[in-house]
Amino acid sequence: MEYRNLGRAGVKVSAIGIGCNQFGGKVDATGTKAIVQRALEEGINFFDTANVYGNPNGTSEEFLGAALEGQRDKVVLATKGRFKMGEGPNDVGASRYHIMNAVEASLRRLRTDHIDLYQIHAWDESVPVAEMMRALDDLVRAGKIRYIGTSQFSAWQLAHCNTFAEMMGWEHFVTIQTHYNMFERDAERELLPYCAWSNVGILPYFPLAGGLLTGKYTRGEPPPAGSRGEFSPYVKNRLTDANFDKLDKLRAFADSRGRTLHDLAFSWLLSHQQIPSVIAGATTPEQVSANAATVGWKLSDEELDEIKELL
Repeated sequence: MEYRNLGRAGVKVSAIGIGCNQFGGKVDATGTKAIVQRALEEGINFFDTANVYGNPNGTSEEFLGAALEGQRDKVVLATKGRFKMGEGPNDVGASRYHIMNAVEASLRRLRTDHIDLYQIHAWDESVPVAEMMRALDDLVRAGKIRYIGTSQFSAWQLAHCNTFAEMMGWEHFVTIQTHYNMFERDAERELLPYCAWSNVGILPYFPLAGGLLTGKYTRGEPPPAGSRGEFSPYVKNRLTDANFDKLDKLRAFADSRGRTLHDLAFSWLLSHQQIPSVIAGATTPEQVSANAATVGWKLSDEELDEIKELL
């Protein structure tokens, strides 16, 4: 396994991370333990969840906390807060009130006394930036969290928050989670350049474009039974002739090197220096091992130029 700095932070995380959004939903407690154990065996030390993951909300954190019991010091544990966790008017958002309560609840569910990376799950325009950033700084100073990050912010929102925090001498966001893969490249317009300039780590989610980059979908054929292509608008809207044309070319590129589309999707993301870890969901230990194996393929500059043309 390869390890990289978490953006401007000193802590190092595995180049492949485990996305825990299926824990407490599709994956039960026993399955969670099996996935966590396989990840540790593969050298993966980065686990990303959120308080809204699982059914009901919080189950993912509960299952992950139980699976990590006795092994907490081996991992970098990330979670998120911001979305609705109750029926009250303050059970949602990025206010000091909600963030403080959300962190305490996540600590209990995760069975830990600190969160390594706490992320604001999405922008909250109703809360002053000063209030949100000061609350996060206070939590770091209190030892409840060690680093802060965000998710789904635009470049200007991230830049504004970090500039304000720098002026005040508060903690900065060291990472941002964003939608980024070979078929979703809007982040390259403004977010990637800003993060490269400010040394903020980018944690891509949906690295396989909902399964499109696994090669499981075939032009002119119905999606496999049980796949996202059966029900997910995200996947259905991408099953176009133009995308299948690109997939055919990318598959040929990977095949000529004895690799798969799946391998290529991860290796392409990891070719970006600003990406410390690719967050990959898994529902079986076998998927964990397959994702971990992609780290060994290093794309050359010439290959990256070729891929750029194919895309």
